[in-house]
Amino acid sequence: MDIKEFLQRYAASNYNFKNLNLAGARLSYTNLTDADLSGANLSNARLNGVNLRRANLCGADLRGADLCDADLSESNLADANLEGSVLLRANLTNAKLSGANLRWASLTDVTPIDINLSEAIVNRTVVPRGYVSYP
Repeated sequence: MDIKEFLQRYAASNYNFKNLNLAGARLSYTNLTDADLSGANLSNARLNGVNLRRANLCGADLRGADLCDADLSESNLADANLEGSVLLRANLTNAKLSGANLRWASLTDVTPIDINLSEAIVNRTVVPRGYVSYP
């Protein structure tokens, strides 16, 4: 499925996109609220400013994704691979991160600043000290 068809299906209220391959997709500032992208490949995708509020990204591959200014509030990122992703100013309010791989990810200025990463993999994650709870 290409990006155009993906966006058309989403606009028609089809939110089920499990295991979809959107590697390298350019979806900046797109509204994907409530989308089910569990197991999807979004590696190296441009997702800056995207609205993924309440999205299911469980087990998704987001390695190297640009998630600057993205709204990931209330999303399920359990077991997602965010290795090397950039989450500058991303909103992670009430996001589920258990088992998420955040190695080498940049979490600078994420919201909330007291996010608990106790169940996430965070080796070498770029986070300003005093902003995030470490395991």
